[in-house]
Amino acid sequence: MRHTRHRINGIKGITRAATALCVVALSGWSAMSTAQATPSARSAPSAPVRAAAAAGTCDVLAPGASAVAEKAVRAACGQIGVWYSWGGGHGAQPGATYGQVDPSDPASNHDPERRGFDCSGLVRFAYAQATGQDILNGTSRSQFNTPHASARFNAGQGTAPLRPGDLLAYGNGGAIHHIAVYLGAGKMVEARQSGTHVMVSDARVGGDYAGAVRIDGAAAPGGGFSTWGTDVWTHADASTTSARVYKFAGPTSVKISCQKHAQSVTAEGFTNDAWSYLPDYRAWITNIYIKGPAWLDGVPTCP
Repeated sequence: MRHTRHRINGIKGITRAATALCVVALSGWSAMSTAQATPSARSAPSAPVRAAAAAGTCDVLAPGASAVAEKAVRAACGQIGVWYSWGGGHGAQPGATYGQVDPSDPASNHDPERRGFDCSGLVRFAYAQATGQDILNGTSRSQFNTPHASARFNAGQGTAPLRPGDLLAYGNGGAIHHIAVYLGAGKMVEARQSGTHVMVSDARVGGDYAGAVRIDGAAAPGGGFSTWGTDVWTHADASTTSARVYKFAGPTSVKISCQKHAQSVTAEGFTNDAWSYLPDYRAWITNIYIKGPAWLDGVPTCP
């Protein structure tokens, strides 16, 4: 058994101009099939729901969400008024923590005195409360690429297919820097930036809106694995000489469909010829950078 390493990495802040945080790299992903991305027919929100949305109430504001998603919404809404704090919510357990100073944002100077959440810290807490498991422990980028996704939506789809509990992500040029929880009725709850509190906002689906992801509270097939290390590249084939596909800036939850013996690699003091296939990235990674034994338990051999 190789020793493993655990660490929160790549949690970035925002500038006031950017009004976002958690700057991390994002590999492009294609939208799910129309059948996956289009929700089943639902009734229009009731008059009380429309009234609540108009009043800025933080709650489930539309029908169609799963029980887990509704719990996540209400857990996030329970934090309304709590400070935004850069790096907050990334302690050993989900929940508000004191933050850090973001050198690029003077508004964060008091964040070490403010117990609260950054954007991904709030999302982590909401789904931990909803599922009883810490399934979204990581940055906004890793949350957006989670193996616990049951559907994905591209930016061009707007809010039409979204349900309460879906996660809206923001970024430009392949980098996700902010994430929020959709409430329905065009509203979302977010930890937005230093100097503010957890708040209800209009769902922003223009500008740098990158799309949304729906979370399945059940364990994802092939999920439950994590990378370790920093700036770790995946490849088009099970070889370091093949094309680079995607770089993990830090530890990231990943789904693995199968593994195989291929090129032997020596890195970080280990030598291993096992490689794992990551279907969400359509790429291979040496098992050296997957937490666990050299040959992963319970993962089938690739055909």
